[in-house]
Amino acid sequence: MADKKQLEILEQGVIVWNRWRAENPDKKVSLHRANLRERKLDGVNLRKANLRRANLSLADLSGADLTEAKLSRADLRGSTLSSADLRGADLRGADLFGAYLSTADLSQADLSGADLTRTYLNHCILVETTLVRAYLTQARIYGVSVWNVNLKESIQQDLIITTDMEPTITVDNLEVAQFIHLLLTNEKIRDVIDTIAKKVVLILGRFTDKRLDLLRAIREKLREMDYSPVLFDFPAPEQKNWVKTVETLAHMCRFVIMDLTDPKMVLLEMARIDAPV
Repeated sequence: MADKKQLEILEQGVIVWNRWRAENPDKKVSLHRANLRERKLDGVNLRKANLRRANLSLADLSGADLTEAKLSRADLRGSTLSSADLRGADLRGADLFGAYLSTADLSQADLSGADLTRTYLNHCILVETTLVRAYLTQARIYGVSVWNVNLKESIQQDLIITTDMEPTITVDNLEVAQFIHLLLTNEKIRDVIDTIAKKVVLILGRFTDKRLDLLRAIREKLREMDYSPVLFDFPAPEQKNWVKTVETLAHMCRFVIMDLTDPKMVLLEMARIDAPV
């Protein structure tokens, strides 16, 4: 349960509480199961605090320091966490339905099993964030920064990638949301994608010094035909398997040209590629 003396200090307001924290930096904070519903706690220092199963619904935690705080199973429905520092926070199973986390930093936070339905994540930082089995249905993710997140078994549906002032556009994948938004709004990106689909030709083979003249001739002919050649010269067999790399390149190209002079270098990879050759 929550520490009664600490609750009494918090009742006196954020300024008093933060002063107490500054004077007692090594004191463990226990607000386990505390009822802080609708409390005004903007800018509060709850760094490393135990807030497990606390009721923080509709609370104002704007700009709060919640670094490494323990918020598992906490009730944060409709709470305001804009610009909050939640780096490394434990939010496993937390209820964040409709919460406002705009510009919050969730780097390395654990949101496994958390409910982020209809949550405002606009401009949030999600770097190495764990979202295993999290619910992200109808979350707003415009401007979100996503790097190396764990989304295993998460529910991602109707993620809104536009602002409140724009027509609603949704996607079902957090990791590709940024790319889709760029594709829709950036003419240069659209031109690049169009060029790849219509003009890029992948050349596969093992081009030794003796075969460079052939390579140059192929490239020149493709350029004359207004294509953009991309060469993939297979490395030595003892090096890593390049199948996935070749697959990705092949599926992006107009067609593939394959040199079978040394077929053992190419056929295995080509068997995995569903592209015109």
